[in-house]
Formats: sequence, C-alpha cells, structure tokens
Amino acid sequence: MAKRKVIIVGAAGRDFHNFNLLYRQDKEAEVIAFTAAQIPDIDGRKYPAELAGKQYPQGIPIVNESELPDLVENEVLAGNQVDVVFSYSDVPHNHVMRIGSIAMAHGANFILPSPTETMIVASKPVVSVCAVRTGCGKSQTTRAVSDSLTNMGKKAVAIRHPMPYGNLVKQRLQRYAETSDLDKYECTIEEMEEYEPHIVRGRVIYAGVDYEAITREAEKEADIILWDGGNNDTSFLKADLEIVVVDPHRTGHELLYHPGNTNFLRADVFVVNKVDSADPEETDRLIKHCKTYNPDAEIIRAESTLTVEHPEVIKGKRVLVVEDGPTLTHGEMKIGAGTVAAQRNGAAELVDPRSVAVGGIKATFEKYPEIGTLLPAMGYGQQQIKDLEATINAADCDAVVIATPIDLNRIVNIKKPNTRVNYELDEQAAAKLDEILKRKFG
Repeated sequence: MAKRKVIIVGAAGRDFHNFNLLYRQDKEAEVIAFTAAQIPDIDGRKYPAELAGKQYPQGIPIVNESELPDLVENEVLAGNQVDVVFSYSDVPHNHVMRIGSIAMAHGANFILPSPTETMIVASKPVVSVCAVRTGCGKSQTTRAVSDSLTNMGKKAVAIRHPMPYGNLVKQRLQRYAETSDLDKYECTIEEMEEYEPHIVRGRVIYAGVDYEAITREAEKEADIILWDGGNNDTSFLKADLEIVVVDPHRTGHELLYHPGNTNFLRADVFVVNKVDSADPEETDRLIKHCKTYNPDAEIIRAESTLTVEHPEVIKGKRVLVVEDGPTLTHGEMKIGAGTVAAQRNGAAELVDPRSVAVGGIKATFEKYPEIGTLLPAMGYGQQQIKDLEATINAADCDAVVIATPIDLNRIVNIKKPNTRVNYELDEQAAAKLDEILKRKFG
C-alpha cells in the first residue's frame, strides 16, 4: 500500500515538533516537504537527515508556502493521498482556513493536530505560560512565575518554545546557563530576547529542535519545569497548571486567532496584562469574555510596570522608539512598552524611521506597513542586525528609546543618546500568582 504523502505547513518551530512526534517513526506516511512562512529566509534549506531519522536519508526540503498548491497537485495527479498539516501559530482563524481551502481545493486532506497529541509528558511537574497573541506580556509573566518558584525553594528550569533559525543539527538541544552560551549558539536578537532574562536571573533555560530530548535533559536538574511559550502557540509539554496571558489592547483577538483561542479555552489562570495602559472598557470586556468562555479559570489583573533607566534622555526630545520585533509584525500591535514610556516621560515627538530604513528592515516595513512610526528590533540574522543598526543611526532623532527585552547596545552600535525601558508584572499581580503556585506546588 502506497504511503500517504504529508506536507507540513510551518514556520521553523511547531512544524518540526509535530514531525518529530507524529511522523518521524510513522512508516505509513512520507513527509515530502515543510513549507515556510512568517520568518524571513528559512525556506530553501532542509530539515537535516540527522534529525529526520532513517526514513529520510536525504533530509526533507523546506520550501516557500507559495509552492503548496503545486506540491499538492503533483502528488494528487500521481494518484497519492495527500495530508496537509497546519503547524504554525499567531494567525487569524480565517488565515488557517484559507490555507485549508487551498489544500482541499487541490485535493488534499487538511489536518490540525490536537495539542494534547503533541504534548510530551514530563517526569516532573510542569507550569506552562502561554498567551492568546504575540506581545501580550508572556515573558514578564514567565519571569514572575520563575521568581516565585525559586522563592519557594524549587529549582525551576525553563524550556522555551523553539526558534531554530540557524544550523538545525547544532540547535537540536541547547542549554543556556551563562551569557557566553548566547554566543556559543550564535543566537539571533529574537533568541537573546527570550533567553537572556532567564540567564541574568541565574536560571537555566533549554531550547532547540528535538523537544523530547530537551525535556529528558531538563528533567535531570529541575524540581519544576516551566514551559516558556512563544508566538501564542500551545504548550509542547503536558502542564499541571496552564497560565494564559491576555491583552486588553487587543480585546476580541482571544476569540479570533489560532491557536490563541485554544489556549484561551484551556487556561487554568488568566493574567489580564497591561490594565494600566489599556482602555478600562476594553479591559472589562476582555474579563467578561474570560468569564463567559472559560468560567472556571482564575483571573488576575496585572499592570506592566515600566522603568526607564535614563528618563532625562526622553523628556522634550524627538525620539526613535525601538520595540520588540514580532510584537509589531505578526503580533499586530500598534503600541509597545517603548511608546508608553516615551509618552509618559514627555517625549516631544516619535520619529518615523521608514524613510531611512534599509535592507531587511525596509523589507519588514513593506511587508507590515501598519507598523507605522515604530522600529521593530528585527534580527533573524547578521545582515538584518546590520540593517537595524544602520536604520537606527540614520534616523533624524535626538535620542533612542530601547524597549527590547535585552540591552540592544550589546548587539548594535547606537551612535545616539539612548535609554532602555524595562518592564515587569506589578507586585500585586506577582503576589496573586505566588498564591496560586503555592497552593498547587507548595
């Protein structure tokens, strides 16, 4: 009997995980390709044979998502059954079904794997922190949970949602405990933004490609594993407590995006973040949605507390605001921590960088024109980091406000006065999380 032909539609993360768990050992299916979207420059390479297993001695090609119709049609014309498996996140429900419609129109089945089917069972307790959209404040919530568990005398080891944009074989299993590990693994800005905050707190964080292997390593040194979610994806690990962050700046998105809506319906605890900067009516509407669609979940209202290292750099100045990249791009936010900090500290003007953007930064603005006057800190590769540096230094501004989770000065040479914005969950919200964690794991 001929093998089913499988095409995994992805973005260098969930797609590899779904393959590893569902298809690597499946002798009745043949994965003929991954398709790539969202992240620049990840197509045109292969999922390597060393990771794909003995059924795939040549590896598996990664092609642009635009090739999906031809891939399906060629297999159908050859008389093969084709399954298209959707495997990426932070997209509207209608986007998911647009891909599904393309697959089905050309003769394929369209599959959405169950989150529970792709969850690894760990031997240690697991807390997951996920969200309904990119940029909700998941990372600061994860830091608060990690602090709480540490204060309880538990060794919390984090496992981060994948960002394997480089050499996949080298990135199979990564353990970060020192800042030097960021250079060892040749991290992008996006990776550093997620790993560095754990490291500087003295914590260990794992990431990579093969999450079964990663989980087994993390178990060896953890009392509790903390799933540090990304891109509003569902957890790769079966969690004993599911914390989900929601955003009143985007009320309604919790019902309209994949798989954020799944997280929303699964949550044990909601963290309604950024209530200090959101419209109170939108906050109330979001809380109503939480109570209506998931009435058993506990609700924590949280402020995203901002601190500016040098506010005098902002006051009365024309400033360029550099925000977290994915939050502005596929996260669709029109405002970030840097914008709020600039407004609160009396900036005279937010400078528009679009006229001086170069290379990969210019391409980002062309792909996401709704970003507006903010500069996304894109850095998926060395050239894009150089383009970011050139764009910052070319901007006609008095100062730069850096609102990325890492100190951008460590990565790029900013030739203008600048200051960094830090943000954490407020103490009251952190205390409520602490109560819940003690009740569950104390």
